[in-house]
Amino acid sequence: MGPCNRVHYLRSNPRELSQNLPATRYRQGVDDNGFGARLQQARKLRHMTQRQLAVVAGVSLSYVAAIERGARQPSEGVLVGLARALGATPADLLGHPPVDELRRDQLSALINPIREALDVYDLGADPDVAPRDRDALTADTERLCALVRASDLRAAATELPALIMETTTAAHTHQTRQLWRDLAMQYRTAYDVTSKTGHCDLASIALDRMGWAAERASDAAIAGLRYYNRAMIYLRSGQPRTGIRIAALARTMVEQADPGRDRQAVTGQLYLASAVLSASSGHHDEVEEYLGTADRIAAGLGETSTLWMSFGPTNAAAHRVSCYVDQAMYREALEVARRVEIPSSWAPSRAAHHHAEMARAHLWLGQPEAAFARLQIARRMAPQQIRHSSKAKGVIASLLRAHRKPPEDLTQFAQWANL
Repeated sequence: MGPCNRVHYLRSNPRELSQNLPATRYRQGVDDNGFGARLQQARKLRHMTQRQLAVVAGVSLSYVAAIERGARQPSEGVLVGLARALGATPADLLGHPPVDELRRDQLSALINPIREALDVYDLGADPDVAPRDRDALTADTERLCALVRASDLRAAATELPALIMETTTAAHTHQTRQLWRDLAMQYRTAYDVTSKTGHCDLASIALDRMGWAAERASDAAIAGLRYYNRAMIYLRSGQPRTGIRIAALARTMVEQADPGRDRQAVTGQLYLASAVLSASSGHHDEVEEYLGTADRIAAGLGETSTLWMSFGPTNAAAHRVSCYVDQAMYREALEVARRVEIPSSWAPSRAAHHHAEMARAHLWLGQPEAAFARLQIARRMAPQQIRHSSKAKGVIASLLRAHRKPPEDLTQFAQWANL
């Protein structure tokens, strides 16, 4: 029986489905991941009352209410019944990664080729690959960077493996600084694609490859950019103090870069990273110190774009908004945001992130309509990014819980985001 048929069979045979649930993962899902909140969210998405869910699932109303409050944990048999009543799977309610999400986006089939391309970095030139000239490879490197900035992850993921393979052979053959730079930026694109689609292990490998290629290009600015992304991984993993240490090390490294725009922009970006990381760890004084230094660099440099990164007064102000949101300074965040004009030249991915941060501020100030409006703007700008964004999903989940009966447009948004 193929995997797809197996899924359909288990869904239509709940007794066997119950028997196939791993008990350890089940208990972890209930205890650690807010089962009651997910059950309530799924019920509201389907416009069901607790009583209706109880009837269809064959359990008591008080049992459903207790589960949603977190006072009771369902048995495996009840879990299967609840999932069946909601047209979901037990894995959906337990909070395990939604396999169908990446399948629908056709991204999962594109990840393995990226993994394979990252793995051949040290094998030298491939005799079966005939690379094009350097200018063609550089042009494609720039084009794929632009695709990621436009949040077209699928298109970038489709073309990236072959380009990495081709440039790897060219760089090993000709050993030029430009080809190693191109390869480093391709690895950076691999990091962007894999991190934005939740493949964190592969994203870390891509960053290692980026550092390896930057070393061969003798490019301290690109190496610093790699450390910037590495520091931000620790933000997402809940270890901001380690990220701050990495950013400090990176600033020392970038001092070795050639003087100019690249060095200034990456240095400023590293100070912004330190500010965001400090905000996450609750060190307000450090946040203001880092933001102040970044502001001074941005004022001297002006609005600039280099290494497929925007830096300047606008970007510094947008980071200040994020820092204030992370410190629960929501009114201050909105006040700064009112003075921020996002230029049309900004990458949709970056602009969408800013609007998602604004949604968080509006949510916590009790302005659900404004929060949802910001999310809708972010979705129009960078749909693939917002669909996979944990912060955006957190806002949507909170908005759902705020309604006894969520409005249709919010329900459709949540379903689109695979909540």
